Amino acid sequence: MNEFKPLVFSGVQPTGNLHLGNYLGAIRKFVALQENNDCIYCVVDLHSLTAQLVHEDLKGQIRSIAAAFIASGIDPEKHIVFNQSAVPQHAELAWIFNCVARIGWMNRMTQFKDKAGKDRENASLGLLAYPSLMAADILVYRATHVPVGDDQKQHLELTRDIAQKFNIDFMEHIRRGGYGVDMVVGEEPIHAYFPPVEPLIGGATPRVMSLRDGTKKMSKSDPSDLSRINLMDDAETISKKIRKAKTDPDALPSELDGLKGRPEAENLVGIYAALSDKTKEAVLGEFGGQQFSVFKPALVDLAVEVLSPITGEMRRLMGDTAHIDAILRNGGERARARAEKTMGEVREIIGFLQ
Repeated sequence: MNEFKPLVFSGVQPTGNLHLGNYLGAIRKFVALQENNDCIYCVVDLHSLTAQLVHEDLKGQIRSIAAAFIASGIDPEKHIVFNQSAVPQHAELAWIFNCVARIGWMNRMTQFKDKAGKDRENASLGLLAYPSLMAADILVYRATHVPVGDDQKQHLELTRDIAQKFNIDFMEHIRRGGYGVDMVVGEEPIHAYFPPVEPLIGGATPRVMSLRDGTKKMSKSDPSDLSRINLMDDAETISKKIRKAKTDPDALPSELDGLKGRPEAENLVGIYAALSDKTKEAVLGEFGGQQFSVFKPALVDLAVEVLSPITGEMRRLMGDTAHIDAILRNGGERARARAEKTMGEVREIIGFLQ
């Protein structure tokens, strides 16, 4: 092997209802990436245990994410769609990475600090260590690219750190086994087994905010369902939520600068822009000077037009769980074959008896 074969990997946690922010910020990007890339898309159900240990319907949530992938346009035959727990090599490599990573690296993860809050001593070990499982998710397929949002960039940097430390610590073992790729890190030539994973930013990713508070991200965990548009919402519910969305009394500006200090207005304009594949400037060019009583109905029509086909297909798929399960089972078998090839080589590199 002279170079790492390009491969895209990403995953979504099965926790709560998927919403418009998940679709615009992640899933729609997954669909676009599959046109020119080899892609593996995963429902990361092992990660869901860090948010909530006991789930009432984890199977249903897993199926819902898979349905959203497929309804949005991901092709599970050309690419791989599966659930993480079906491939035990993720957890096996994560343990090895727990031994590679340093405690100080984990303690610096801002998401752990945010999620653990003040009671860090009572947080689960899984919450502290889950970035090494995320690294294993990516590297068990030796993936080269990961689409990420701002909140995951630090974890991707950690993935690179773990890969680099493994490559350097085991470099002679990797070379003897004939598994690696010659590359340069900084100014140092190394023989690497795992690739230096690159983030896929891919243009402006819309940051979709709460419909009730334009300063907070749209979230599955917000207690108010009016704060988000769920992918399973029907047209009437979408209409009600947008009509009730918080705004201000002023008309929409004609220039982008006019949105400064108006987070709710900027959020709705951003949602319209993302759904219509236009810039915010173009949206303001069309609606500048108009009141929200004119803009909101136009946004309702657009949101329903874009989301209704996805919602309808999700409902159809969720009504045929055997079909979803078959897709996930097939994806799991294909993913396991790839992951086991990596793990067989990793075991040899480390020196385990097989």
